[in-house]
Amino acid sequence: MKAMRLPKELQSFLEVAETAEQEMLVFTKKKRPVAALVSLRKVDRESLALSTNPQFLRIIETARNEVRAGKTTSLETLERKFGVTAPNKRMGRTRKTRHS
Repeated sequence: MKAMRLPKELQSFLEVAETAEQEMLVFTKKKRPVAALVSLRKVDRESLALSTNPQFLRIIETARNEVRAGKTTSLETLERKFGVTAPNKRMGRTRKTRHS
């Protein structure tokens, strides 16, 4: 990761990123996204590094494709296979859900 001081003529971009907080500003060329500007105030370096790592992005895309294709394994199946029980089940806890 490289860091550099933003030239004065581009300082307004920093102000926009600061006010956008959680929003991502996407720059386009001919209506296609080419770059993004995000505030890093609430982002740790590890999350930032992973979000731009090509190998990690391939892993995520592969997993999404498998889910879309129905190639999933239930928690119960994994528990049986490995002979373990999820911690919340061992303690007799159940997940509470809110109903609207």
